Amino acid sequence: MLHPFIHKVTHLPLPEQFTYPFHYTPHPLCLIATEEVQDYIKTQKQWEQELQQGKMFGVLVVQAPNGEIGYLAAFSGNLAGKNLHSYFVPPVYDLLQPDGFFRIEEEKISAINIQIRQLQEDSYYLALKQKLTEENILNRQAITQAKAALKVAKEVRELRRVNNPDEAEQAAMIRESQHQKAEFKRLEKYWKDRITALQKETDDYTAKIEALKNERKIRSAALQQKLFKQFKMLNANGEIKDLCAIFKQTVQKTPPAGAGECAAPKLLQYAYLHQLKPIAMAEFWWGNSPKAEIRHHGYYYPACKGKCEPILKHMLQGLDVEPNPLSNDLHKKTTLEVLFEDEQLLVVNKPAGMLSVPGKGEINSVYQHLRTQYPDATGPMIVHRLDMATSGVLLIAKTKETHQNLQAQFKNRTVKKRYIALLDGIIAPDEGVLNLPICPDPLDRPRQIVNKEYGKTAITKYQVLERNESQTRIAFYPLTGRTHQLRVHAAHPLGLNCPITGDELYGKQADRLYLHAEYLEFVHPVSGEIIRIERKADF
Repeated sequence: MLHPFIHKVTHLPLPEQFTYPFHYTPHPLCLIATEEVQDYIKTQKQWEQELQQGKMFGVLVVQAPNGEIGYLAAFSGNLAGKNLHSYFVPPVYDLLQPDGFFRIEEEKISAINIQIRQLQEDSYYLALKQKLTEENILNRQAITQAKAALKVAKEVRELRRVNNPDEAEQAAMIRESQHQKAEFKRLEKYWKDRITALQKETDDYTAKIEALKNERKIRSAALQQKLFKQFKMLNANGEIKDLCAIFKQTVQKTPPAGAGECAAPKLLQYAYLHQLKPIAMAEFWWGNSPKAEIRHHGYYYPACKGKCEPILKHMLQGLDVEPNPLSNDLHKKTTLEVLFEDEQLLVVNKPAGMLSVPGKGEINSVYQHLRTQYPDATGPMIVHRLDMATSGVLLIAKTKETHQNLQAQFKNRTVKKRYIALLDGIIAPDEGVLNLPICPDPLDRPRQIVNKEYGKTAITKYQVLERNESQTRIAFYPLTGRTHQLRVHAAHPLGLNCPITGDELYGKQADRLYLHAEYLEFVHPVSGEIIRIERKADF
C-alpha cells in the first residue's frame, strides 16, 4: 500500500505543517504523487467505463518510521463493486464483505423491497384502486343528480302551494317530500356501503405495503447505526471515536449515508494504523462531472463539509495543521474606495477577499468598516452581497428607509448589473442565456448544486468580450441573484462548462477569483434619478 515515489523528490522540502483539507494548494509532493496515481489509473482498462462516470481519488504523502518518504492512494466509495484493491488503502470498515452483517441485513432489506414492489404492482390491487376511483366518480355523479332532482321537486311543490291547495293535496306533497328524502338516504347508504367495502379491501393492501415500508425504515436505520459504530476512527493522538460519537456533536446528530467512506478518512486511518506520519494530502476528481455537483476531470478539490468535516476534525487532532487561509484578515486596514456618496447612500468598490457582512470568524467585513465610519447610520446598511472572493461595486444604505427601497428594487429585478469574468478555457457561443435552478448542497455548504426539483430559478445572460489562447473574457448580466449563480452557471456542464479562473470551489485555484461586479444601475430612493455606477476590473 505504501508507494515509493517513481520520480525524484529528494530536492523537495517537506511542508512544515499538514494540509488544511478544506482550503489548500496541493504541495509539490502531492502533485507528483497524483501524477503517478493517475498514470496507474490510466493502465486499468477494466475500470475505464466506470471511471468515466466520475470518482474522487486522494493521495497522502507519508513518512515511514525509518524516515523514508512515500505516498498512499485511495478512492471514495467503492470501485468495480469492491472495496479492496491492492494499489489502494482498504476501507476503514469493509461493508461489502460477503459474510458480514451489512450484506446479510442488506439482503433482507432487498427482499422487503421486492415484496413492496410486488404488492404495489399486483394486478388485483391496481384493479381495486382503479375500481375505487371509478366508483367515487359515479357516487358523486349519482348524489349530485339526486340532489338536483330533490331541489326541482321542492321548487314544484312550492309553486303548487302558491295556489292554496286543499288539505289532501298538502298531505300528498308532504308524503312525496318524505318519500324522496328517504330514497335519497337509501341512495347515499347504497353508495357508502359499496365504496366502504372497496375502500376496506384497498386499505388492507395499502396497510401491508405501509407495514413493510415501516419495517424497511426501522431495519435500515438500525443497520446504519450498527454500521457507523464499526467505523472506529483514529487520530494522531491514538484516540478512537466511532462515527456515531463524532456526529453526535454536530447539528445533524447522526452521520449521513456514506460517512467514513471518502478518500481522506481512509488515507489517515491507514497511516495511523501503520505508524506512518502524515505529511501532506490532496484529493482530485477523475472522469465526468455528476449531474448536480460540479466536478472537473483532473481538478483538485477540498474535503466535503457534510461528511468529512466532523470526521477530519477528530482525525487531525495531534497533527500540526496549517491554519485556514480564509481566516487571514488581509483587509483589516484596507480603506474602501468610495465610488458614489450622498446623504442617503454610498457605493464602494469591495476588494477581492473581503466579506460583505460578518462571518463566523473574526475577519473584517465591509459592514464592520462602514459601521465604524458611519455610526449614525440606521438599518442593516448592506443592500446586497458579493461573495468574499468577488470584487466590485457594492451598494450601501445609510438609512433604514433607503435600505428598504433599494432592497425592493433588487427583489423586483429592476436593478441592472454587469459582471466581468475570465473563464478558464474557451467557449464557442458569443452570447446566450443560462437558466439552471440552484440550491445549496446540504452536505457541502457553501457549495451550490443544480437541482430541478429543489433549486430556485437562476437566469444569467452573457456576452463574450474577448478570447485568447486559454481564456475567455466575458460579461455576465444576472437577472436573478442566487448564491454563487455566476460561478455555477459558468462551471456546470449544462452551463458554459468553463469555470471562472481562480474558482476554488468549482474550478482551479489561482491568485484570486477573476470575477468583478463592474456596473450597477438603480433608481435613487429620494430623487428618483437613475444612478449608474461603473468600476472597471483590475484584470
